[in-house]
Amino acid sequence: MSESTAFDWRPFLLEWSGEWADSLSGDDTRGEDDESARQARWLGFPPASEERIAAMEERLGRRMPPSYREFLKVSDGWRHAGGFVWLLAGTQEARWHDDESGLADEFEEYLDEDAGPEELQEVEIWRRGLQLDVESDAVYVLMDPEDVDENGEWAVYTWAGWRAAPPERHANFLEFMREMHREFHRLRARRGEGEPAFVNDTTREQDSRMEEARLEALRGGWERAAALLDEAKEYGRPRAAGLRDQIRRLLGKTYMVYFEELVTDPLYAPELLPSLVAEHAAHSYRDDSTLKFHLRGADDDLESLAYATLDQVRSGTYRYAPAGRFGEAVERARELARWGDGDGAWRTLVDAVPLWEPLGPDHLVPLGWVADPLLGPLLTPERGRELLSTPRGGQTGEPPVPTPGLDPDGLAWLAVPDPGNGPTSYRFVLVEGVEPQELPERLSDEEDGTGAGNGGGTGLDEPSTSQEARRRSLGGEGEFSSYDDRALMAVGRAGGGWSFAFDGDAAPFGRQRFVSPAASAGAGTRAVVVWCGLRTRRGEPFFHLSVARNGVEQYAFTYEDGEVRRSGEIPEALDPDRFFVGPWRGAEAERPLLEAVAGEFGVGLPRHAILRGRLHTFTTRSWTRPPRDGEGYMVIRTRPIASGPADGVRTEDDGPGAA
Repeated sequence: MSESTAFDWRPFLLEWSGEWADSLSGDDTRGEDDESARQARWLGFPPASEERIAAMEERLGRRMPPSYREFLKVSDGWRHAGGFVWLLAGTQEARWHDDESGLADEFEEYLDEDAGPEELQEVEIWRRGLQLDVESDAVYVLMDPEDVDENGEWAVYTWAGWRAAPPERHANFLEFMREMHREFHRLRARRGEGEPAFVNDTTREQDSRMEEARLEALRGGWERAAALLDEAKEYGRPRAAGLRDQIRRLLGKTYMVYFEELVTDPLYAPELLPSLVAEHAAHSYRDDSTLKFHLRGADDDLESLAYATLDQVRSGTYRYAPAGRFGEAVERARELARWGDGDGAWRTLVDAVPLWEPLGPDHLVPLGWVADPLLGPLLTPERGRELLSTPRGGQTGEPPVPTPGLDPDGLAWLAVPDPGNGPTSYRFVLVEGVEPQELPERLSDEEDGTGAGNGGGTGLDEPSTSQEARRRSLGGEGEFSSYDDRALMAVGRAGGGWSFAFDGDAAPFGRQRFVSPAASAGAGTRAVVVWCGLRTRRGEPFFHLSVARNGVEQYAFTYEDGEVRRSGEIPEALDPDRFFVGPWRGAEAERPLLEAVAGEFGVGLPRHAILRGRLHTFTTRSWTRPPRDGEGYMVIRTRPIASGPADGVRTEDDGPGAA
């Protein structure tokens, strides 16, 4: 026996009727039928006899589905099914629609040649559906005799043109009526001034479940909490959507996450507002009108805070700084993320979550960090589930299994980049025993001002993605020579006491003009330079390695055009003869080369930070030697677009043969 067949309709319909009657104010203008229904506390009609139902079925030529039949035995029709169907058909009013509305042709116009079953259903329902709406606000309710489940139940479809959505499917008549009961609750929950309080057994039960969900979420049981909050939201319970959105946001489900009712509460705004603003900034394209729409009810101070936060998010200067011991851990995590240790930053952050304290009873999880330019990129759906599963806010529970790190050890990941997102030509410098902020002093020219920024160390720009850094470098005023090769490099820690500078979009390699920066970078220590272009379309594959100690190059080799050129005493582990045997085999040789470099020096590069995170950047001195007599080049001068038209490209004669 199915649930719909076994369902006891009378208690459900009586409860609904009583809730409806109690929700009416004394000032309501009601017709005679509604007033009678209010006094009787019954939205239905007398029950239909079996003979009456059989006569209906004979008239229509079909036996009715079980849940609708059982409903008719309790009430032969229904008033106020939800907020927009004022009268629902009983045995006398139900009739075949036969495309009376003409909507079949209208829906058919939008069908593609490869339309699937769902799209075809939206057409055929108007031709074969049994119409149940008798009086409504332009809402159609049709049962489909061809959409039948194993229990003989017909699916119910509802549609209204003013909803700008396709027909909504309900598995059977019982599910349709349950949804109409929830719709009634959603609409009544929005009480107007002077209306009676909407409190009844259903609202009390849902509010109790919301409190249960709140505690369950803090214990780490986010899945059960989410299910309870989903149901409460369907009943229109206040704050249910705002609570549920906190869970959804950490799962990466950002669509229609607005933290309703909570984001405009000054108590919760410091945590929820940055997340809302960050999502807006990512998709608004500078149209900020929708942000104000989602802040309905906010006072002037909160609106000002929202737009100030928006400016910080767009400029990359927003900083998540909660109070207490959790805030101290957040600061440690930021510092780790700042130099590329995303896995360490995540562990620091999530391990401190049990110390986190909510701002109030409707605060389920720390959220402001997702807008932080350094911490936000750490979030993945898997990590979001880990954080949600961590007991917090004074509650206890079983801690979750830690999620695996995102950064593989070593350097070999460079040989197998993410499709469409990894570097095809890259170069990096490793320097031992120095901090990342010291690298500009070793790799850039102080006298020409390149790389000067306002970041965490001399010559470093603020942390940014690689795309942002390149747009910034191209968008300002400057002078560039076609002979120069000044690399825009991200910096961080490479493990084992080493720091790195990395360029994931290296210029074409020119062996005749190339000057390795290893010697200058390795003053007083060791430095390693790797430049690889094995998957680039700019030219033939090449691989360069040079190592310097105390400012003097110790050894180097370059593979290019099928030949290896070497200098110095190369360690056996890095001997190019081990890797360049026969025709170049792409990643088959690149990967063991990178593994050998990582093993020889005990280093690694953080994949996640380089590809998807934010790192400090600076511009190096040129990786090519100055031009010799008779070698020509161009000088390109630019000025910011906001300052006026660009100067364009100028060619200057800097010696014999200048181009």
